[in-house]
Amino acid sequence: MAGPDAFFVDVTGHQLECVLYPGKTPTIIVLHEGLGSVAMWRDFPEKLAQETGHAVLVYSRYGYGRSTPCTTHPVGDRYMHREALEALPALLDSLKIDKPFLLGHSDGGSIALIHAGGSGRPVSGVITLAAHVFNEDICVAAIEQAKIAFDSTDMKDRLGRYHDDPEGAFWMWNQAWLAPSFRDWTIEEYLPHIFCPVLAIQGQQDEYGTDAQVHAIGNGVAGPAKVRILPNCRHSAHKDQSQEVLALVRGFVAAATATQ
Repeated sequence: MAGPDAFFVDVTGHQLECVLYPGKTPTIIVLHEGLGSVAMWRDFPEKLAQETGHAVLVYSRYGYGRSTPCTTHPVGDRYMHREALEALPALLDSLKIDKPFLLGHSDGGSIALIHAGGSGRPVSGVITLAAHVFNEDICVAAIEQAKIAFDSTDMKDRLGRYHDDPEGAFWMWNQAWLAPSFRDWTIEEYLPHIFCPVLAIQGQQDEYGTDAQVHAIGNGVAGPAKVRILPNCRHSAHKDQSQEVLALVRGFVAAATATQ
């Protein structure tokens, strides 16, 4: 069955591709990974709406998916901050979404944490899937391997199924993470300012990070936190352990809304 049609919202001068699955509030905002988009989530947002009964908004960030392609490829350690503190608030205001749940994968999880801890806006809860709160050698090595794959395989063509500008999407992410300034990147300073409930999930075999990431989240936030490390699971827990992730999120959202 086909899901809802995509629509576009003007955010900070760019058209962002959005899909909204109807349901009750608070809305769950789904934030994609560094090379993600609306389409790359496949049927996960729809299943999330079915499992929780909540509205689910998924969107492609500037430069990704069918959103406005990025005309420059900025390198630096603030691109997730700009998304969390400028673009995401503007999108929420445009769609009149209050006190959402934020569910983010990888870069999207980091964006969720920065927003919850730094925007000063109310958040019902945060769910992270393989989020980073600091850089690690394992992550740099994996991103270096991705660069080799992009240069030597059909990776660009495969990304082209999900992005209008696959080359721009790739280099915007890859060059940022491999920049020398990014080796000391951290967002740990935001964690003590997160007072909402947090669920941090990571795969035991995550090729982009160690379990030090989820433990830092669990120990660092001010609000109640649950940490789950899933076996037989790599970087994309919502794909490798979809049913387990959906069950964890369903229980987390139900418990969080019951106390608000």
